[in-house]
Amino acid sequence: MNANLASPGAAGAADPVDPLQSLWMPFTPNRLFKAHPRLIESASGAYYTLADQRRVFDCLSALWCTPLGHAHPRIVRAVQEQVQRLDFSPSFQLGHKPAFELARRIAQLAGRPHDRVFFVNSGSEAVDTALKIAIAYHRMRGEASRTRIIGRERAYHGVGLGGTSVGGISPNRKMFAPLMLPGVDHLPHTYSPDDMRYSRGQPQWGAHLADELERLVGLHDASTIAAVIVEPMQGSTGVIVPPRGYLERLREISTKHGILLIFDEVITGFGRLGKPFASQYFGVQPDLTTFAKAVTNGVVPMGGVLARSGIYDTFMSGPEQAIEFFHGYTYSGHPLAVAAGHASLDAFIEERQIERAASLAPVLENAVHTLRGEPNVIDIRNIGLTAAIELEPCAGQPGLRARRVFERAIEEGLLVRFTGDSISLAPPFISTPDEILAMIEGLRRTLRALATG
Repeated sequence: MNANLASPGAAGAADPVDPLQSLWMPFTPNRLFKAHPRLIESASGAYYTLADQRRVFDCLSALWCTPLGHAHPRIVRAVQEQVQRLDFSPSFQLGHKPAFELARRIAQLAGRPHDRVFFVNSGSEAVDTALKIAIAYHRMRGEASRTRIIGRERAYHGVGLGGTSVGGISPNRKMFAPLMLPGVDHLPHTYSPDDMRYSRGQPQWGAHLADELERLVGLHDASTIAAVIVEPMQGSTGVIVPPRGYLERLREISTKHGILLIFDEVITGFGRLGKPFASQYFGVQPDLTTFAKAVTNGVVPMGGVLARSGIYDTFMSGPEQAIEFFHGYTYSGHPLAVAAGHASLDAFIEERQIERAASLAPVLENAVHTLRGEPNVIDIRNIGLTAAIELEPCAGQPGLRARRVFERAIEEGLLVRFTGDSISLAPPFISTPDEILAMIEGLRRTLRALATG
């Protein structure tokens, strides 16, 4: 593929820089990419078209954020109409009606109509906002000593300083140690391949790991702990599914000690597990919920925090003219994001796309587990419309085998996502059963080709 992106008139003799070199790409080995670029030209439905006109199936709904597929006509139309009517509205001291209506709809979808929604622009901002709410809430209640946050190993909570601090993926943290929040501790992760290898859905083993929260309470004292934050299903680290009873036990311990429980549902929100939110799937209600990604089907950046009404009411106890919470963003509740959010919710509900995801979940489960026994596959796990395939690492080169699968899968017409040596799958809800089966067969061919190549 031609790496030269320059167009006529884009660079003259005094400015010969190829624009491919101008962008510092996120979470990407820049030198490797720019030596062998893979460029996307367009997208429609469940497929991307690359610059060389190859069509590839979107195996992870972009980055977990386009479950309705690309260029959904309802969303395209809503954004086009909105930019002509109101392209920007100040988010401080003024509001626009659709933002309030979207907040109400999201709370109702979550089954908690009295919750309050604080809009932000990304999952990272949602996490940092939730942490600030938790700390401020305890301070408002006269428990200012509650400043400690408990995260979890292998967790991904975005790249804000708060999210990085409570996250538990080493490469995301190691360069930024001087900036980490003080007073953060971590629960152990729940993945034990010896005890749960090839589980379908929630593993039977591991609920006892939630009792580590009791140990941390004993170590630090409950009076110092503000909140514990977990992903109900850990997605970015490779689809780690919570053991049966684990989340219920976290809820029980948190309630016992007056600790807020935060669910990071940036990946699981809006139907990925076949219910609107993972809290409904697992039957465990947190105090705060973060969301982003699928709320607008990835079309316009947006995120938010769902807060239990009692938390909001605590902030409302001061003078009426006072700002209750000194926090927010210029683009909170941006009109284009709100329009995309309404259109996405319309599609989720009126097209019954969340129910469709639930109906496709067993198709994916049964298909992906047929890869057991294929070359270098050492584990498979799944829940809802998501799955992960764990690969045997190449000796001394962790991550290399998964990268090779990523590269070879493109030749099979598949765009997959890899983290370490895990291949994650989360196809769009609009996928057909045949497309999911074809995705798995393409991965089978990929694994076999790499084993003999």
